[in-house]
Amino acid sequence: MKIKIINRSQNPMPSYATSQSAGMDLRANLSEPVVLKPLERRLIPTGLFMALPAGYEAQVRPRSGLALKHGITVLNTPGTIDADYRGEVGVVLINLSNQDFTVNNGERIAQMVIAKHETAEIIEVETLDETERGAGGYGHTGVK
Repeated sequence: MKIKIINRSQNPMPSYATSQSAGMDLRANLSEPVVLKPLERRLIPTGLFMALPAGYEAQVRPRSGLALKHGITVLNTPGTIDADYRGEVGVVLINLSNQDFTVNNGERIAQMVIAKHETAEIIEVETLDETERGAGGYGHTGVK
């Protein structure tokens, strides 16, 4: 699959770190560092604009190292970039730690996974088929 990307940053294009990586790193495109205070969230620009094929989305996900080491994650994870979106790709970061965190230009802040999706046809009905679970909610199936 080929994805057209405009890169208006000075950072490298997104790429896979290994031949079997699912995600490509996204980097911050900043004119100056951004300090995220504890529990603060900010939209961090990447300088990337893309055109995805119809039937695909780009999912923006946290980087496990930032989450584990610094408590930094993507707030709306996974964030979805639709195939018809042509604006700049941004990453909503939040600092869940109790210490300030500085985001620097070029820093790897998230990963992007390209995923195929289906477009559903919604059919309004009056009843649904019965299942063993039925209407059981969260935690209904118990702990095994």
